[in-house]
Amino acid sequence: MTTHRARHLPQHQGRAAWNAILGPAPVPTPLTGDHTADVVVIGAGFAGLSAARRLKQIDTGLDIFVLEAGRIAEGAAGRNSGFMIDIPHELTSEDYAGAGDDRRMMALNRQAQAFGTEAVADYGITPEFFEKVGKINGAGGAAADGQNQSLARHLEALGEPYEMLDAQAMREVTGSAFYRSGLFTPGTVMVQPAGYVRGLADGLRRSGVTICEESAVTGFVQQGAGWQVETAHGTVSCGRIILTVNGHLESFGFEQGRLMQVFLFAVMTPELSAEHVADVGGHPRWGVTPADPMGTTMRRIDGPLGGNRIVTRSCAALRPNMRASDQDMARASRVMQKKFEARYPMLRGIRMDHTWAGHLCLTLNGVSVAREVADGVFSGCVQNGLGIARGTLTGIAAAERCLGVPSEIAAFFEAQDPPRRLPPQPFQQIGANAVLRWKERRVGLE
Repeated sequence: MTTHRARHLPQHQGRAAWNAILGPAPVPTPLTGDHTADVVVIGAGFAGLSAARRLKQIDTGLDIFVLEAGRIAEGAAGRNSGFMIDIPHELTSEDYAGAGDDRRMMALNRQAQAFGTEAVADYGITPEFFEKVGKINGAGGAAADGQNQSLARHLEALGEPYEMLDAQAMREVTGSAFYRSGLFTPGTVMVQPAGYVRGLADGLRRSGVTICEESAVTGFVQQGAGWQVETAHGTVSCGRIILTVNGHLESFGFEQGRLMQVFLFAVMTPELSAEHVADVGGHPRWGVTPADPMGTTMRRIDGPLGGNRIVTRSCAALRPNMRASDQDMARASRVMQKKFEARYPMLRGIRMDHTWAGHLCLTLNGVSVAREVADGVFSGCVQNGLGIARGTLTGIAAAERCLGVPSEIAAFFEAQDPPRRLPPQPFQQIGANAVLRWKERRVGLE
């Protein structure tokens, strides 16, 4: 009898700000008692909810349970910065240019965007939570500007549209004199991540999917041709399982020693006063990713997205125990305050409303794990820092593979190499964090 026990359960540092600014969610319904289902989806982030939606699209009669360890949008999905990117965005490169078949990956990313657009329409999700308005790669210095120029050449080779922005144009958009240049691409969907996943969950419930929050899966045990999924207060017996737990795939015994558990950190301002809004100027909504992948992501929102606020995301730490420390949070908070004030000296001294850590999972060779990992167990995991687009795709792939439906998306992930093995501990953690700190120092305020 095969058993997979969770070695780690999700633990989060800081409130998921995107969720908090939307106000209270409905009272959760944890799993209690014993149940049966056709498919159990473990994890209710972008991948898990996309998998559940795709399952229902293929077979409306399926009995589906989705089990979420915490609250909807309080986990990794609610800690995302909200960029659903279509063009090459390889975090381990110097300028985001991919090393593989970028045209094919862009086509798949755009399928993910279309899937999300249809879900917004079908489920009545607030349109502002999912807007295709593009994004900017921002450069503060000469080196970062060079990286933007390199990416521009790559986009030209791919036949992709872009627009170069000078310092004045960047100031008109962001209200900040920090940026030397920018590279605008029109295809990114800007997402209120908590609003979008809440909307997905609400729509799936209405379509007959059972979603249980505060129901951390402690393990699953093979029973004949099926599985029994266990939580602290209940079980679900099912024929098939879809694992959409990103880095916690390793917790259940899969791909051990091959997944990098990385945390990124972010802060969000309180709602800006009318005076602060006037002081900042610029456009009320925009998103800036750094020209150097180790730089700082900035985002400004307004109105239905959660009020007039600015988000800053920077700093990274590898933590194989899947938990960011208090020291990580304190250091990141100091660094991000400095970077925020470098961009908005007129807001110097403002106290952030929220500080949080978000869990990413990466592989050395940039592959995902979206295939059958055990008999009747299908993975839609390992997003490599591209949670919304890649999570949507791996969730779709897992659902289609689960039901035996051939597709371009499933075939793409099936053909990927396995994740490469990581160096042994403690060398992995010491070495990786040393490199991350060096890269942070190199980029400075970028």
